[in-house]
Amino acid sequence: MAAVDSFPFLYREISRSCSSYFETLALVGALYAARKAVILLNDCCTLVRVHFLPRMIPSRKLTQRYGDWAVIYGASEPVASAYAEELTRHGINIIFITQDDTVIRDAAASLSQTYGVETLVVLTDFSLGRAASKPIKDALRGKDIGFLVNCVQDTTAFPRSLIDTPEHDLLDQVNKNIVVATLVTRLVLPGMVERCRGAVVNISSGACCRPLRGRVALTAFTGYLDHFSRALHLEYRDKGIFVQSLIPFQIASGRLQPSSSPKDGWFVPRPEVYARHAISTLGVSNRTTGYWPHTLQYGLMRCIPEWIWILGSRMLISAS
Repeated sequence: MAAVDSFPFLYREISRSCSSYFETLALVGALYAARKAVILLNDCCTLVRVHFLPRMIPSRKLTQRYGDWAVIYGASEPVASAYAEELTRHGINIIFITQDDTVIRDAAASLSQTYGVETLVVLTDFSLGRAASKPIKDALRGKDIGFLVNCVQDTTAFPRSLIDTPEHDLLDQVNKNIVVATLVTRLVLPGMVERCRGAVVNISSGACCRPLRGRVALTAFTGYLDHFSRALHLEYRDKGIFVQSLIPFQIASGRLQPSSSPKDGWFVPRPEVYARHAISTLGVSNRTTGYWPHTLQYGLMRCIPEWIWILGSRMLISAS
């Protein structure tokens, strides 16, 4: 075999024999790039449609679209409390459902005095089983309930493995975040279906998007509430009920995310800032972060493979 002493000659010969393969690969690359460009364009249009247009285009009052009363469960969480206050700004009366009225009663009285709306606090013990439903049914009777807001409640201040979580705490969290949220929805929905209008807002967390070490229970609860919302929307959207799943990321002064005392900023809004943005997406998107910088974070998270996410979280925990 003769030696080849000219690299340009060798390159031309190889290129000539592989030209058909190069053309195929170029076509595949062009199709892939076009697909990514279409996805990016669609995400940008969705961002504008969900987060910007509703705040620019005036719409009917919330009381006209859904009703005069809202039921709030989980108002001990800052984000749910801020959402309730935002509803009162629109002239909506509030029914708080709680197992501990120590803080809720003061907040309810303050909202009533500030915004001139009616507020009720329903104290019930859900450990009583079916008997816990009676005070809720009595409070709902005769009222035009247009909103139901359920918020996941995370009582753990720091990451903790599942076997380190006391059984009593775990059962209490399951009861609050799964059983009670589902039960309250079951109690409110018949009136909405009868009136053919209403909105159910379930506030979970961005923790449902990726697994988190030390937050097994929180990830499971938020995942349940997110999938529960999506299934509920599919089942009742034809009956005039809008069901929305809110999956916020870090919120200042909140405990929805695994961090200690986060400072407010562009990506970490105060609860009232988040609530003002989130309520503008009501009726527009049935599953959203509720806050457009969080939507950018969510889009970035989707681009990261799960194995890289898990590796990064391990390195971050080991470094801390």
